[in-house]
Amino acid sequence: MDVAIIGLPMSGKTTVFNALTRGNADTTGASEMHVGVVKVADPRLYVLADIFHPRKIIHAEVKYQDLPGPESLANSQGLSGKYLNVLQAADAFLLVVRTFNDPAVPSAQETIDAGRDLSAMLDELTLADLLVMDRAIEKLQEGLKKAKTSDRTGITSQIDIAKKAKQGLEAGVPMWRQQLTGSETAFLHNYQLLTYKRVIVAFNTDEDGPEVSLEQLELAGESSSGLGYVSLCGKLEADLALMSEEEAEEFRTSLGIEDSAMDRVVNASYDTLGLVSFLTVGEDEVRAWSVDAGMPAQEAAGTIHTDFTRGFVRAEVIAYGDLIRCGSIAQGRKEGLLRSEGKTYGVKDGDVINFLINV
Repeated sequence: MDVAIIGLPMSGKTTVFNALTRGNADTTGASEMHVGVVKVADPRLYVLADIFHPRKIIHAEVKYQDLPGPESLANSQGLSGKYLNVLQAADAFLLVVRTFNDPAVPSAQETIDAGRDLSAMLDELTLADLLVMDRAIEKLQEGLKKAKTSDRTGITSQIDIAKKAKQGLEAGVPMWRQQLTGSETAFLHNYQLLTYKRVIVAFNTDEDGPEVSLEQLELAGESSSGLGYVSLCGKLEADLALMSEEEAEEFRTSLGIEDSAMDRVVNASYDTLGLVSFLTVGEDEVRAWSVDAGMPAQEAAGTIHTDFTRGFVRAEVIAYGDLIRCGSIAQGRKEGLLRSEGKTYGVKDGDVINFLINV
């Protein structure tokens, strides 16, 4: 999963990046992008490793890309500038919103207002998509003038789809919430619109809180619906990330913090995007794979190797809890807990799967 970190200048965006990735990126306003990869904690892998004794344990991973914030919302390029391709390739956005007060870190907007800043960044995503749609409509209309009679019906239909998407965006409805047909979605997919991406808001608080939730903010329009969120102190978590795991755990316990920022953000990301992890086991490796909840088994097989989608025969599936109780795949088969599922089977979290492939 690729997550792009966005936010206004002085929001503590890079500090949050350091907290998530155990990094030490420059937080003094550098303009370059930072990239870090973290492993998704999954205790089930270690339990399975005790049974199968694999040579490797491989966790699912999240790649975080910390993008420089727009220098000003008056900047005509906004989020449509230098890093647009990175934003388009991301699976989701982690939008850092400042709620902390620190005189040493002046606010880009002079005052601290989480609702205002969140709305401004959501508007930036919408504006970037509106710009793309405007250009698309203009280009399609130019093409219509030169098109053969036989091609005009198709181009006219594409113009109507682009205008429909634009109208929804102007009404404050992000692309992922717009009511579109399969063919309309397929056409618009070519434009890699940013509001198709899900957004997880990270409220960057003071060390002593208070925690912030979306419900506390007065946000208008549908652009704020369906957001995930997490509340954390970026500065504190970045300091803890530089400690040993034992020291950090002891410090968190003393502060009454149950989970690390990384775990909380990953959990919020999985919940917001509707992701689950299926597991594969064997002598070579025990591994977790992240997919959309309910993804058909044939498509899930393709996350291991694209050839597996084409050669899919069936999936042998046993629930993690059943496998642990049985102690082995063979015993699970004897007890009838190992099931044979077809290509349309919807994958569930904790499914231990062996794909049978025709090569």
